[in-house]
Amino acid sequence: MAVREAIRPGGRSARVQEAVHSAVRAFEANDGELSIPLIAAQAGVTPSTIYRRWGDLKELLADVAVARLRPDGEPEDTGSFSGDLAVWLEQYSEEMSSGPGRAMIRDVLASADQERNAGRCCAYTSAQIAQLLERAEVRGEPAPSVDTVIDRVVAPVMYRILFSGQPISSDYRQNLLNDLVLER
Repeated sequence: MAVREAIRPGGRSARVQEAVHSAVRAFEANDGELSIPLIAAQAGVTPSTIYRRWGDLKELLADVAVARLRPDGEPEDTGSFSGDLAVWLEQYSEEMSSGPGRAMIRDVLASADQERNAGRCCAYTSAQIAQLLERAEVRGEPAPSVDTVIDRVVAPVMYRILFSGQPISSDYRQNLLNDLVLER
């Protein structure tokens, strides 16, 4: 069952979502057993509320993961595109390759609505890169497209996180950034 979007951005729907998400995060933080009845009890809602909105535990976990993967704010402004991208890439790779980051990625990819949830995560990443590129444009700096940054920088990092298990060292990140600059 697909996750349904809230009819209203606020009100009861938002309060229920936040209570349920908070309950999931609390269980995860304590390495607690996850089940819809336990989460419902912690959130102060009925299990049927969770089943109606999310369908099953996998979808709920994916929704919580997508919400957690949403950036908290704008990327840091260092004064240059290369500096901005280096700082952003360091934070992104550290967050995604951490234990919780890997668990969130697994939850997103395990959902029945994986394409939609992965698309939301991609949109968050693309939007942050677009902010970096907009700053570069304002400063008159040459910069690649969002797709080029995703293909040349983000994709190799995610490949290592998901498949190879190789570390994402500062040297590796710098090589990706150097290759991106040489390509332009």
